Amino acid sequence: MTPGDTRVVFVSGFSGSGKSTAMAALEDLSFYCVDNLPAQLVEQVLELCAKATPPIEKIALAMDAREESFLGRVPEVVNRLRERGARVEVIFLDCADEILEKRYRETRRVHPLAPTGSVEEGIERERELLADISRLADHRIDSSPLNVHQLRELVVRHVSGRMPAMIVNLISFGFRHGTPAAAELLFDLRFLRNPHFEEKLRPRTGLDPEVSHYVLENARGRELMERLEELIGYLLPLYDGEGRAYLTIGVGCTGGRHRSVSAAAALAEWLRGRGREVNLEHRDVGREQ
Repeated sequence: MTPGDTRVVFVSGFSGSGKSTAMAALEDLSFYCVDNLPAQLVEQVLELCAKATPPIEKIALAMDAREESFLGRVPEVVNRLRERGARVEVIFLDCADEILEKRYRETRRVHPLAPTGSVEEGIERERELLADISRLADHRIDSSPLNVHQLRELVVRHVSGRMPAMIVNLISFGFRHGTPAAAELLFDLRFLRNPHFEEKLRPRTGLDPEVSHYVLENARGRELMERLEELIGYLLPLYDGEGRAYLTIGVGCTGGRHRSVSAAAALAEWLRGRGREVNLEHRDVGREQ
């Protein structure tokens, strides 16, 4: 791996300005993220990333004033990496003093640079310590007026130049075995025709075309799918607007082998046809009924 293959994003800013949100956004963009790494170790970590199999080419490093004794080396390290040809960017998160003070009051946290003093003293001290890093910034984001979703979107846009589409996770399951904890939208399909009561269909699953036809190709099944597609098609852009990385949809029937599997597979095909990235899991299809 050549230096030009390596992309390093430094994230810095004031305590309470949203660094955790920014790092989470970078992690969703497949960056290898390290928090509070001393500047002296940056180049060693990059060397280890280059030697990994496969090499790690996208690295995000969070630097804050808690590493006070190491901050003076950050500009030196950034400049040296650029001289070697690495793609280096610095994102600095600014925030108005009064907003930072409000956030600390609301969370009742102690400022890391003023553990025995006031929040105001900690913020003033932090502005002094981060002045040099602030001047290095390629992207400066004022998080004062932003919620976490807006901040995440700005970070993603700065780094990727676009807002990646949200991934949809579809899970078919059986209520008999419990609902999936990760599901954010959940649909109960136990009112559909049940192949369990058809002797020739009972041993098969919803992945079998004949079973799927039995479940969905009737008036109730077709109307359900039309209404689900209409609802999900309406909701997904709204979730996109919140800057979410993924949405998990659970589709359930009694045992998780027939009706939910047929409907989840059909929804996955429909979503992929609309350009969505979909992960499809049939959680209970292999369970004994």
